[in-house]
Amino acid sequence: MGRLIIVSNRTPGKGPAAGGLAVALRKTLAEREGFWFGWSGKLVDAPSSEARFESIDGLTVAQIDLTRPDHHAYYAGFSNSILWPSFHLRLDLATIEGHWYEGYRAVNQQFARALLPHLRPDDIIWVHDYHLIPLASELRNLGARNRIGFYLHIPFPTADALYAIPHHNELMRDLSRYDLVGMQAKRDVAAFTEFADHQSPSSISGNPLKSVDFSRSETAAFPIGSDPDAFASLAVSPAATKMVKRVERTLREQRLILGVDRLDYSKGLPQRVEAYEKLLANDARFRRVTHLMQIAPPSRDSIKEYQETSDALDAICGRVMGRFAEPDWSPLTYVKRAYGQPSLAGLYRLARVGLVTPLRDGMNLVAHEFVGSQDPANPGVLVLSRFAGAAEIFPDAIMVNPFDTDETAEALRMALDMPRQERIDRWTTLMAAARKYSVDNWSRNFLERLAPATTSDSATARKTA
Repeated sequence: MGRLIIVSNRTPGKGPAAGGLAVALRKTLAEREGFWFGWSGKLVDAPSSEARFESIDGLTVAQIDLTRPDHHAYYAGFSNSILWPSFHLRLDLATIEGHWYEGYRAVNQQFARALLPHLRPDDIIWVHDYHLIPLASELRNLGARNRIGFYLHIPFPTADALYAIPHHNELMRDLSRYDLVGMQAKRDVAAFTEFADHQSPSSISGNPLKSVDFSRSETAAFPIGSDPDAFASLAVSPAATKMVKRVERTLREQRLILGVDRLDYSKGLPQRVEAYEKLLANDARFRRVTHLMQIAPPSRDSIKEYQETSDALDAICGRVMGRFAEPDWSPLTYVKRAYGQPSLAGLYRLARVGLVTPLRDGMNLVAHEFVGSQDPANPGVLVLSRFAGAAEIFPDAIMVNPFDTDETAEALRMALDMPRQERIDRWTTLMAAARKYSVDNWSRNFLERLAPATTSDSATARKTA
């Protein structure tokens, strides 16, 4: 295999990577010749025409700058005000401005033009996430014939939601220009296949749109996990132990229910706190002996819908505190800041319940991190949304419909009352799945599938895909 070129919206910065996925991609690139390409994070008056190369923590990184108008249209506009809500089936939260697509396309063209001069014929290009769906088309239009793979980190929408996205046919045609399209779950591949099989309805003029040819592109599920054994070690590290001791002094004998999420409307955070409220209201024996901790660092807080989610969560947390708090007991802690992986691993290990209940989500690395951090002799219980990408590989979690807060409240009761042996049995199966779908296995499986094959191998792969 030639060099590996990773392309994403942002490039890694100096210092420890913030998430498990960034850690894995750094490790994958460090084991191969190649570089990481993306936006520098800088906004300038004139767009970059050439990439700047530098070494960051041993990795070769190539960066370009964007203008403020282009970045707004591409990132806050088309990517996060149209694609993100639509892919998460929240069309009611989508805001559509026609010029945003032009900016989205222009930034992808800028990426392609800056990347192309640095490509060699045998380079393998791995493009990440919804910001860069058109990148393969733009590279192909410039003459690139490399193997190019794409991985979608968020759910793929149903056909009806896809039809609501402006220029959806162009976006699907863009996906058809990749050699391999990877998704988190089988449900996402099924939604993609439904569109590919039936294509789009007629356009506004009544003329059917030209169908998209997917015959040269392979689509498959590649579930992303974390590094469960690394989290097992982190959970007993000095930094984790320090965090555990701090929290234990406050909790005393209370059982911890833990949620760790970005502050995002897709995570179902107000519904989660409402379910906890119902648990306390329905069964008084859980008062004074349980504590909900929700860690939710803000994200995209300049976008109106995210501000509204933050306000809703503030309100419901205040309501629960006012309803149930006593002078010597607080029912919950709500923290709007991020913590490092060692501290989180310690909290995961301390928690009796890991509450991962998005309304719809893709990767759900928190579920994997929680499982990896548990004490094998006394593990906690994972309560997981059936609409989470991880639900397909973690059937031994307690599955819930996050929209049904009564069901989630009952799941919390079951988890808190679960005998130790059942917790051990469930965790053992979950940990085996976490190891099978570790992030290292994920990157290796994807790149092995993307790597060039002989003509006969390619024909066999298409017949068996």
